[in-house]
Amino acid sequence: MLANAIRVLSMDAVQQANSGHPGAPMGMADIAEVLWNDFLSHNPANPHWVNRDRFVLSNGHGSMLLYSLLHLSGYDLDIEEIRNFRQLHSKTPGHPEYGYAPGVETTTGPLGQGITNAVGMAIAEKVLAAQFNKPAHSVIDHYTYTFMGDGCLMEGISHEACSYAGTLGLGKLIAFWDDNGISIDGNVEGWFTDDTPARFESYGWHVVRGVDGHDADDIKQAIQQAQKETNKPTLICCKTVIGSGAPNKEGTHHVHGAPLGAEEIAATRKALGWSAPAFEIPNDIKIAWDGSNKGEQAEAKWDELLEAYVGEYPELADELLRRLSGELSDDWAEKSSAFIQATQQAGETIASRKASLNTLNGFGPLLPEFLGGSADLTGSNLTEWAGCTDVDGSNANGNYLHYGVREFGMSAIQNGMALHGGFIPYGATFLTFSDYARNAVRMAALMKLRNIFVYTHDSIGLGEDGPTHQSVEHVSSLRLIPNLDVWRPCDAVESAVAWKCAVESENTPSALVFTRQNVQHQDRSAEQVAMISKGGYILRDCDGEPQVILMGTGSEVELATAAAETLTADGIKVRVVSMPCTDIFDKQDSAYKESVLPSSVTARAAIEAGTTGLWYKYVGLNGAVIGMDCFGESAPAKELFEYFGITSAKLVAAAKGLI
Repeated sequence: MLANAIRVLSMDAVQQANSGHPGAPMGMADIAEVLWNDFLSHNPANPHWVNRDRFVLSNGHGSMLLYSLLHLSGYDLDIEEIRNFRQLHSKTPGHPEYGYAPGVETTTGPLGQGITNAVGMAIAEKVLAAQFNKPAHSVIDHYTYTFMGDGCLMEGISHEACSYAGTLGLGKLIAFWDDNGISIDGNVEGWFTDDTPARFESYGWHVVRGVDGHDADDIKQAIQQAQKETNKPTLICCKTVIGSGAPNKEGTHHVHGAPLGAEEIAATRKALGWSAPAFEIPNDIKIAWDGSNKGEQAEAKWDELLEAYVGEYPELADELLRRLSGELSDDWAEKSSAFIQATQQAGETIASRKASLNTLNGFGPLLPEFLGGSADLTGSNLTEWAGCTDVDGSNANGNYLHYGVREFGMSAIQNGMALHGGFIPYGATFLTFSDYARNAVRMAALMKLRNIFVYTHDSIGLGEDGPTHQSVEHVSSLRLIPNLDVWRPCDAVESAVAWKCAVESENTPSALVFTRQNVQHQDRSAEQVAMISKGGYILRDCDGEPQVILMGTGSEVELATAAAETLTADGIKVRVVSMPCTDIFDKQDSAYKESVLPSSVTARAAIEAGTTGLWYKYVGLNGAVIGMDCFGESAPAKELFEYFGITSAKLVAAAKGLI
């Protein structure tokens, strides 16, 4: 009867909303009941308890499964929220959304990303445990459980993530495959015939085959087997019937993504022996489901463990609690600012990817919470700073991950790490391959995560590799994602500021975009250095009101300053504005934006080695944009800038044409 409570809540909520997916919640109800009541360590009164087991519903379209579990087990999710499933401003949206209902660990629904987030959480648990646990003091010791369906397994990202999970030996990761054989189009045998158990065994997973997903004892034994295997992640293969309990629709795709209908709901109630009306749970079942007391006891026991840990390792405990709180160290602000000032004084002309590495070497010792990596491009991205130690299958006490060629997987794993807590993740690839990872970047923005995506080789400036690797539209396309700060710094100083702002950005992920080629150092006052964090600032100015304003980002800022010198020599008053992060500049108050781009100056031109469209909101419809709305070519970088007209001479001519 406990599992049937999930079934009736799910079918009733979907029916009332007149949309949703009742099939997965009804089919996985028995698995969920065993896991949540017999194994899951969590405290409904404190959804943020540090050492809770994480539960991720990767097949997030079955969201009523999770909402039912949260409601029944005692989380602050009352029956009215269940009634308001899929309605405006409810805590129960169509797919689980992080930050809406307590107990929802991550936003899921784009298939494959939930399991990948779970891999990130399991990595975070393992690394944090290796960094902080001591003999007899396992203060970080929890499981990550995830449910996933056939759709998650069909998505390529599941291969990236699960392959990596096996390589790292994530023994605290336990995944349940809902093997019901049905997707939206019908029976999956027409398009999904993989030998899934063999696939996971080849990854290095422990696989429990042939579990009856409707037999509580079978499920319990499978979980016990999984917990005994400490050196491998486990896949539990659960054979289920989608929509289990609905006598006329179970086992068919008709129950996957549509309400059952009043007639079938009545028949289901009868088949289940459930007499209570819609949205009403009998008191004895409520009591049996309530996990509050057990959860409070589990957390209290952990509190005692933590207290003993604090007594024996006070400094380590303080550091652990600081990192889990998300607060930066006390000396961060002072020392990071000092590094930026020193970078300005050094005045190096170097590639901004090298400037990024220099910054990592400067900031890394201040940020033990850094957990970085690269998608098989460490030597090109320059993301492994001097204090890095590799995390691999034999050593979890490190701070750097070699993700292999897994850009999408890396980015979604980073999201899982950020959600787990205790780390500020960063991961790198070439800017062009942000396309592969884009949906994970979007999810980071949607969930408001402190996550840092590092992209190098940012334009035609990478040269001979040609148009397949030359980013043209990528910076602009990333700027279109809401709540993502896209930084394209022009020199070492702006690169350091970009990193500092990204680290400090608690609710907005950042994309840091760096060059392969050298970029010229720009002279600045201390006041100008302070203005970089506003996203756009006056880099070079004239006496009085300018006749023309030139704007640029990244490697093209030096072209703008060169153009300004030519125009000034011709007696034209010029202002140069560097715009390393248009997203942050747009958030400034109107007075500041007016001080940088006065509305009285309508002669404006911008230069960026990429698509031109977004710049017209700054230059106006009558302004000029020097850029490229085509793909690149294979040739040395210097020749490409000349060939495509990304030059100071072109900018000078455009500016003169505006005056």
